This record gives sequence, structure tokens and C-alpha cells, in this order.
Amino acid sequence: MQPEGIHHVTAITGDAPGNVEFYAGLMGLRLVKKTVNQDDPSAYHLFYADERGSPGSDLTFFEYPGVEPGRSGTGMIYRVIWRVSSEDALDFWQERLGGAGVEAERAGRGSERRAGSLRFADPEGVDLELVVSGSQDEPLVAYAPDVPPELALQGFEGVRAHGTGSAASRDLLERSLGFRSRGERCFEVRGERRGAFYIQDGPAERGRQGAGTVHHLAFAARMDEHEAWRERVLEAGARPTPVIDRFYFRSVYFREPDGVLFELATIGPGFAVDEPEAELGLRLSLPPEYERLRWQLERTLTSLPDPRAAGS
Repeated sequence: MQPEGIHHVTAITGDAPGNVEFYAGLMGLRLVKKTVNQDDPSAYHLFYADERGSPGSDLTFFEYPGVEPGRSGTGMIYRVIWRVSSEDALDFWQERLGGAGVEAERAGRGSERRAGSLRFADPEGVDLELVVSGSQDEPLVAYAPDVPPELALQGFEGVRAHGTGSAASRDLLERSLGFRSRGERCFEVRGERRGAFYIQDGPAERGRQGAGTVHHLAFAARMDEHEAWRERVLEAGARPTPVIDRFYFRSVYFREPDGVLFELATIGPGFAVDEPEAELGLRLSLPPEYERLRWQLERTLTSLPDPRAAGS
């Protein structure tokens, strides 16, 4: 058994309208699901991804309106890294971001003779990076009218986390989860179809969850292997939750020894289980157990801009 790379990354926002405008508008992603946090249905759970909502491309946000800014620290993911196809794509994004007033730092050109990257942050401080990737994985692309497909984001390359790099953490990553070491504190998680990198940087100051921080990182698991993954994590000494049905996928959560909150999320059933693929993200979608709350939630959740208008 091997995880099929990253399934999704979940962060926190205090401003859902601004979040939609940045990710569906400026970044050209598709809002594929507008739903609620199933542990707290008073809060949005917004999913941005490629055109189909594929695992490997989903950046998701819990919205808590007006929540205080957070700070990444030890035991937290602090950077999300996307793939792009070329230096031309980095040129495009540097110009596009700069035109929107977003400062972006370019690296890896000229005499360095290595694939380039572009670093920047979203309006609340989530640390983002675009890298020219040599991966042969299928590009996971959203179709935004003002972003040429060949220059669009292509899914996740990986993430960076702050941690101590403890032996216990390394043991769980390599022996239990099947990650492969690719250098000092760099691991590749690769299945039959997709892969991604998990990079452990050194410890940082004490973190605090809030707007602009990553809440958890999910790896993709096949449906028929999900319970076996839970047992493997349990045998490794971690404390996984029971399998939780999230309607769009099933989840098991646990903390790795350095403190990062991991999730194993199944590939499927998928976001088209309750609305046509052509209409993903246009209306509030609720798992069946929350349909009774629709009237209340539609009145109290933050009003959002039309994601297609934001991306036009």
C-alpha cells in the first residue's frame, strides 16, 4: 500500500469573500464545493481545485469570520507548493500577481541553472510557492477564462512543515506511511498514479491557529485500503480517529510525532455525488444529515461572490 500523494490541504480564513476572489479569481482555480465544516456546520468549508475537483489539487478553507491572524510554528504546515509547467508560466504568474498588488519573489533562474520558483502569500498570509516541475503526473488544471491552460496551476508539488525531525516522526513517515527519503528531511509520497513531496524544515517559534494558517494535510488513500491504513497507523503508536464519513470522501485523522495533523482521505466518492460536474460550487452543498439546517445556514453563512464572475 502507498498513499496516492496529497489529497488536499486545509487552511483557515477569516474572509470567505476575499478568499473566493483570490483563489477562484486571481489564481484561476475552480470553486468545486461550497459546503460546511462537518464538525462545525456554522462555518463554511470551501474547496478550490482543478476542473473536476481531483485529489491532488484541492486547497480547502474553513471560514471563521473575523478570526484573528494565526502564526505558523513547530508542528504545522507552513507552505503549500504547486506545480507549473515552465519558466514562461512563472513569468505569467509573476506579472499577474504583481498587477494585483501581490509581491512575489522569483528564484532559480540564470546562473543557478535549476528549475525556477515563485514565492508569495495570499491576503491573509498563507505561504504559497509555484515551482517548475518535471513530474510526469497528469496535470490537474482548472479552466479560467483569463489563464491559458498551459500556464495554469497543475496540482500540488508538495508542502513544507516545521518540525524537529525526530526519529519517531521519520519512523512513522517511512515505515508506516511508506514515504521515501529524498534527502535531508525531504520525503516523497508516491502511489501508482500520483506523488508529492513532504519537506520537514527545522523547528520554529510556537505557532497559533488562526487566519492564514494551515489546519491539516490529507494524503490520498484508496477506498478499499482505508481501514488497513488506519490499522497500520494504530500499530505504529499513533492515535487515529475512527473512519469518519465526510460524504464526499472518508477520513481518518491523527498527529504524526512532530505534531502535524494528518488525514488519510479516500479517493471518492467525489464532489459530483450531489451535483452535476458542470455545476460544482455554484450552490451550497450539504451532506444529508445537514439538509435540515439549509434554511438557517443559507441565512447566516457569509454571502459569497459568484466564483465564475470572480474568475472572469
